[in-house]
Amino acid sequence: MEQNLSSYHIFHTVAQCKNISKAAEKLYISQPAVSKSIQKLEQNLGCQLFNRSSRGVSLTAEGKLLYEHVTTAIQTLSLGEEKVRRAAGLGIGHLKIGASATLCKYVLLAYLKDFTKQYPHITISIVCRSTSETLRLLQEEQLDIGLIGLGNYTLPHTLTFDGLTQIEDIFVAAGQYLHHLHQRGIRENEILQNCSLMMLDKNNISRQYIDEYLQKNQISIQECIETSSMDLLIEFAKINLGVACVIRQFVEPELTDGSLIEIPLPVPVANRSVGFVYKSQQNTSHAKKQFIRHYQSAPAYNSRCQ
Repeated sequence: MEQNLSSYHIFHTVAQCKNISKAAEKLYISQPAVSKSIQKLEQNLGCQLFNRSSRGVSLTAEGKLLYEHVTTAIQTLSLGEEKVRRAAGLGIGHLKIGASATLCKYVLLAYLKDFTKQYPHITISIVCRSTSETLRLLQEEQLDIGLIGLGNYTLPHTLTFDGLTQIEDIFVAAGQYLHHLHQRGIRENEILQNCSLMMLDKNNISRQYIDEYLQKNQISIQECIETSSMDLLIEFAKINLGVACVIRQFVEPELTDGSLIEIPLPVPVANRSVGFVYKSQQNTSHAKKQFIRHYQSAPAYNSRCQ
């Protein structure tokens, strides 16, 4: 497009007013400025757009053709402006959050429930990925925010981490399975070395954290069943498949009703932090800002900060 929008706006106004003086008054510019803009537009397009007379101006055939397209363009721009204003007024936006299926279920849902009530016009996309994948997608700016559990690794300096709560990794089994181990003469402090141990797969950061714990405390395991879902680990333990490594906060109901029993450890696994992580940017979207403000205003976040 060779002409700027101002030239077409002037052209459109002259066509509507059918008089250069009246168009100049409507546009709050001088009459010579209007005439000069029209002349320049005609020169660039290589045709006459207006028939001029003492009574005013009228569109030529070429002018009418251009007027139709300019009118459509102006209407489209006006509609776009209206939609932008409405979006700003309603808080319309899109937020992409990455998290593991486990953290989605046990942590994220509670925050989303209140957030969607407060901001119903923000569309939320959930990308279920492991912590390592979530961090990669954040670095590549394919996510706005991630929910992760920290391990023995250092976050890139470009990412900001807001801790929400502490989690504790524990080992659990059903009472019947522990009874079978006892019948085989396995003592309480020998369970991990002689059981069917069920853990997340080796690519999972939580698994890597536990592997370091086992190695540091010289606990060798004989057999390991791997899965990518902590919910499956919990269900496997309930049906006596073995001892599962899970997060205490996610099996509180089972520990309370006795369907799962915690295995005592010589040294407890150190607590880890779970929180939201995001890339610090100057141009942060409205939806991202509102979500950060939302979780930072939550009672659980504020009590953690005190």
